[in-house]
Amino acid sequence: MAKLKIRFIDIIYGIAIIVADLAVFIVLGVLLMGYDDNYDSSEGEYWSFASMNTTEKIIYICYNAWIFLNVIVLIYIGRKTYIKTKKNAT
Repeated sequence: MAKLKIRFIDIIYGIAIIVADLAVFIVLGVLLMGYDDNYDSSEGEYWSFASMNTTEKIIYICYNAWIFLNVIVLIYIGRKTYIKTKKNAT
């Protein structure tokens, strides 16, 4: 049975990536708060593209793309972890 090595620098890199990911979510969330503050019901339904200006549309698309990217990365990490643990178990 092979021993799984976890280096200290790998832990630091992982924490840095998580902090950077959360920072992107915070920035996009703060930018989307401008939509909430300036929403006018006469322009369309809440969260519809008709009620957003161009900047808000770009931020909204980037926010959803970032969520999609996070899901893909989590699936990749989960698959990689599963393969390593399966390999180490046999």
